[in-house]
Amino acid sequence: MATVTDDDPIHDKPMPLLDHLIELRRRLLVSMAAFLIAFFVCYHFSSEIYGFLARPLANALASKPGSNRALIYTQLYEAFFTYLRVAFFGAAFISFPVVATQLWLFVAPGLYRSEKRAIVPFLAATPVLFVAGAALAYYFVFPFAWRFFISFETPESSAGIPIQLMPKVGEYLDLVMKLIFAFGVAFQLPVGLALLAKVGIVTSQGLKRYRRYAYVGMFIIAAVLAPPDVITQCGLALPLIALYEISVVAARIVEPKPAAS
Repeated sequence: MATVTDDDPIHDKPMPLLDHLIELRRRLLVSMAAFLIAFFVCYHFSSEIYGFLARPLANALASKPGSNRALIYTQLYEAFFTYLRVAFFGAAFISFPVVATQLWLFVAPGLYRSEKRAIVPFLAATPVLFVAGAALAYYFVFPFAWRFFISFETPESSAGIPIQLMPKVGEYLDLVMKLIFAFGVAFQLPVGLALLAKVGIVTSQGLKRYRRYAYVGMFIIAAVLAPPDVITQCGLALPLIALYEISVVAARIVEPKPAAS
């Protein structure tokens, strides 16, 4: 933990509880306004956003026979609520920097300068790693996983009836959002472990010692978060293992050094 000195001030003024609540209300209103604006913009472009999310499936289906391939919905309101969820999903992505900034502006005045310097790199790395995880899912995992699932189509089964994929818009969106969120959260592993090492809860030597157990845990996490196919699970587990090794290096850099005798 950092030692507090006169050169490490808190840039904050004593405020009554009511003033803190008013400040919190102001930050929440700004965050809510940013989310609502992003939501309405995303809803206006919801069909384009959904088209972007469905493009890996469209590319996978393009290699299969049949020209009239489409996503379907079987309930009157399903497509409408799917577009609402697309807008909510997109708004959460777009408004996150504003929400995170407002949270930081509310908390930062109560932190020492050394604490701010320690936390800022972790805050900056969080959205970058989340986007990296989401990009890995979209550009690498989705194409391979969708082709794997579509490979179970048969022109004609043993009963003489073809087996053909007819994906529903709502179910497809559920799967895509689940995987993007799972990969984005999983990519926060270096941030979490480095932060624990910074405060002395874990050490780089400890992470090395339990490396083999961590590898097994990565595959268990991938089995829980990813669909039950080997391609998607390995697509999540292998990057997690690489991130764990990065976490070991990051922990060694940020962990408190033993005091010189």
